[in-house]
Amino acid sequence: MTSIGVALGVATSLALTRLTASLLFGVQATDPLVFSAAALVLVAAAFVACYLPARRATRVDLSIVLRYQ
Repeated sequence: MTSIGVALGVATSLALTRLTASLLFGVQATDPLVFSAAALVLVAAAFVACYLPARRATRVDLSIVLRYQ
């Protein structure tokens, strides 16, 4: 889901570069470094958001969880 969201976001932002070009100072509207850095930050945030709860869930004893349900 993250890769689909990043792909759609990059495609949309590339399509809207003409509208945002006048708002950017010192950076081109289609700067590949900015696009790749933004995508990398989003992928890293999604990884951390998925990894931490999954890691915590693996430390729980299943018999205790089933007993409470």
